[in-house]
Amino acid sequence: MSTTDDKTAAGPAEEPALGEAGAQLSTAPLEENAAAPVGIGVLGWARWFWRQLTSMRVALILLLLLSLGSIPGSLVPQNNVDQLKVSEWQSKHEAWVPLFEKLQLFDVYSSVWFSAIYILLFVSLIGCIVPRSWQFVGQLRGRPPAAPKRLDRLPVSASWRTAEEPGKVLAAAEGLLKSRRFRTETGTGSVAAEKGYLREAGNLVFHIALIVMLVAFAWGQLYKSEGGKLVLRGTGFSNTMTQYDDFRSGTLFDRDGLPPFSFRLDEFDATFERTGPQKGTPRTFKAHVTYNEGAYGKDVEADVEVNKPLQIAGAKVYLLGHGYAPIISVTDPRGKVVFKEAVPLLPIDSNITSTGAVKVTDGYRDKDGKKEQLGFNAFFVPTFAGAGQGQMLSQFPALDYPVLALSAYHGSLGIDSGLAQNVYRLDKTKLKEFKDDKGQLFKQRMRPGESMKLPNGAGTVKFEGVERWATFQISQQPGNGLALGGAIAAVAGLAGSLFIQRRRVWVRATAGPDGTTLVEMAGLGRSESARLADEISELSLHLHQQAPTAPEPAEDPAEEPAATAAAEEEGERG
Repeated sequence: MSTTDDKTAAGPAEEPALGEAGAQLSTAPLEENAAAPVGIGVLGWARWFWRQLTSMRVALILLLLLSLGSIPGSLVPQNNVDQLKVSEWQSKHEAWVPLFEKLQLFDVYSSVWFSAIYILLFVSLIGCIVPRSWQFVGQLRGRPPAAPKRLDRLPVSASWRTAEEPGKVLAAAEGLLKSRRFRTETGTGSVAAEKGYLREAGNLVFHIALIVMLVAFAWGQLYKSEGGKLVLRGTGFSNTMTQYDDFRSGTLFDRDGLPPFSFRLDEFDATFERTGPQKGTPRTFKAHVTYNEGAYGKDVEADVEVNKPLQIAGAKVYLLGHGYAPIISVTDPRGKVVFKEAVPLLPIDSNITSTGAVKVTDGYRDKDGKKEQLGFNAFFVPTFAGAGQGQMLSQFPALDYPVLALSAYHGSLGIDSGLAQNVYRLDKTKLKEFKDDKGQLFKQRMRPGESMKLPNGAGTVKFEGVERWATFQISQQPGNGLALGGAIAAVAGLAGSLFIQRRRVWVRATAGPDGTTLVEMAGLGRSESARLADEISELSLHLHQQAPTAPEPAEDPAEEPAATAAAEEEGERG
């Protein structure tokens, strides 16, 4: 028979046997009355989506996306942190503002897309933990599995013969494994042991810690409060909303529930490097304060330093910065002092070159008796290099040679419009310049104790001295302790899941026909590790000390002459 005939004859007989599988392999078109494939349905898709969401792969992807999503929040100014910086950024990058607003990049942590990643990661972690926790509980309640038939086929094994009885060998093996903190189970002729359950426990602790950190982050964002206050030396602060220069809080924070406390800035110490390549570098910043809790609390003296906040009534007071406030007095044409205050100026460089505005809002009248307001642009340097040095900049941050420069204006400061103003900037919309003899803007430099006379007998401005100020941040972060605990638990759980090895050990003792006992020991790990071989070697060595190798059986003396005669006969034949 030819090969072709064989195929032809076999074809019709094999078609019915293939059935549906043969139809799937065929490229022929389906018959018209063939049943259409049935989809998995809505429930099937929901089940598939849930399995994907709760898989470890998707959880890691979401964690990566959450980390990437936090990057814009660090690079782009946020509305809930500093709206002034947001406005400055928008004014410098006007072309990008519409796109950034659509992507909610100025409110990253409250944006829809960041919240979606956050919630999905939260659900994914819970979906991972719940079933694995039940599995882990089942493993803890279970017993080590019985020994396989062929221990010599496992990756690591050892065997020897001993004169001890099988029961004594198994009892010794069980005691040895228990002393090494193995969970043991005695079977018929064997002992099974297992160790390393904490590996899965560490894995679960790591995932639970991630959930704790997510909860702490959400809790801290919803209930946090953070505000800033500039305090002059000799003045104080009371923890009420009206006292803050700026204040930000979480969505669920109760602004009426601020903890009652107050403090006063008694003294501020600052030292700088005087010589060498690091000249001018800050060395110490320390604010000496007196605080009290509640309405009738006792005064307590304390020091606030950088990265060493003062804790009061659940809030933390941080020292952020410091600067200088020139003391300026203004006298009207009639010789009446209408203004005398220490005016804080903001530093613009590391040597505390500072700028700001002096605003005389009430009490001033010109020589005709007309009410006016005065404004001065102020420029201050704590250490002036001297005349003829070009631009007026500070050479050192300490008060070695302070100089104040003022340029004068009069008219309306615009504060009566009801609109908020920046206290460090002068709105010149309704102001007029004081002119000098040359018709230029009137301005003058002064040392402490010096004065300048305004043109046309408009009054006198005197530089009385210099005061210090410090800025403090008062914050409440209720989730910080929980987040720290979660981070520590996550590191501990990750270390456990990486360094603890799950392994099983079996010992079998079988009586042999020669009166000895065959001892077999083998181990199996969840992952390949050289430590398993070392551990089996060590266990077998300790067990061998209690069940040593049996000596080789001695030869029977009665058989020796017969063997000798047979050998001699064989030699004669040769």
